[in-house]
Amino acid sequence: MNIQQLEYVIAVDNFRHFARAAEVCFVTQPTLSMMIQKLEEELDVKIFDRTKHPVEPTAIGKQIIEQAHISLKHFKQIKEIVENEQNIVKGSFKLGIIPTIASYLVPILLQKHHADNNEIELTLKETTTHNMINDILKGTLNGGILAGPLHYPGLSEYPLYYEKFYAYVSPQDESYREKEIDLDKIDITDVWLLENEHCLRGQIERLCQLKKKSTTADTSFVRYESGSIDTLINVVDYNPGITIIPEMHAMGLSEEKQENLRPFKNRSAVREVSLVVSNEYVRKTMLNKILDIIKDSVPKSMQNPELKAYVVDL
Repeated sequence: MNIQQLEYVIAVDNFRHFARAAEVCFVTQPTLSMMIQKLEEELDVKIFDRTKHPVEPTAIGKQIIEQAHISLKHFKQIKEIVENEQNIVKGSFKLGIIPTIASYLVPILLQKHHADNNEIELTLKETTTHNMINDILKGTLNGGILAGPLHYPGLSEYPLYYEKFYAYVSPQDESYREKEIDLDKIDITDVWLLENEHCLRGQIERLCQLKKKSTTADTSFVRYESGSIDTLINVVDYNPGITIIPEMHAMGLSEEKQENLRPFKNRSAVREVSLVVSNEYVRKTMLNKILDIIKDSVPKSMQNPELKAYVVDL
C-alpha cells in the first residue's frame, strides 16, 4: 500500500469514472486501474463495484476511502509543518464559500488576491454549509467562509466581519410608506425566503420569529422559495411583500433599488461571517495571509468586534 494508490482511489471516488480519474491523476487508465487492483488484492477486498455505471464504492470501500482521506491529509501535514516553521507562504489553499456570501465577496476577493501578487494558488468553491464542513473535515477543502458562529467539533472559527440585515420592501406593500420596519408586525405570508438549505434563511426566521407566526388557516397565497437573493429581490420588485438581505448585498444594489431598503425599528441585527478551518490545520502563516486578504476585501466599518453583540443565531 502506498500514497499514490490512495490518491487514485480517492480520484475514482470523486469522479466515479476510471478514465476521468486517470486523466486528473496524469496517468493512463490501465495504470490507474492496475494500481487500484493491486491494492484490492493486497487487502483482499473489492473497493469498487465495477459492474455499476457509474462505478460505485462497495460497503468496505466506503470505509477505506474515508480513511484514505484522513491518511492523505496527515501525510501532507508533514510538509506543511516544515513550511510553516520556515514562514513559507506559497502553495494551494482551497476555500469554500456559501452562496449568500459568494455573489458579492468573490469578485472583490479575487481582485485583492491578484493585486497582492502573492504565491498562493487560491481555489474557490461555492457550496453549502453542510457540504463545506464535511469537505474541511476530510481535507478536500482547507477552509471555508460561512455564517456563524457554528461551534462545530473539530473546527476553528475566525470572525471576519459583521453585516447588518435590511428589509427590502416592495413599493406595492403597505409597509413601503414606513421609514423603518417593525419586525413584530411582520407575517410569514409577507416574506419571501431562501430555500431551507441556506443558513441565512434560519437567521431570518429567528430574526422575525416567523415560525411562531406561521399559520395554515390561509392557503390562498402563493409561496416561492429561491436559492438566490437576487431572484428574491426581483420577485419583490414585481409583487407585494418583503425580503431580508445582508448589508454587503444591499451595498451592491442600484440607486433605484436602494430606495426600497429599510432598517429595522428599535433593533440591531447582524450576521457574523467567519473563516473556518480544521483544528488540525497546521499552516498558520498561510492562514493569517488568507485572513488578511479576505479582510482587505471588506469595509473596515464592518469589522468592528463590538457588533458581535447583535449577531442573530443560526
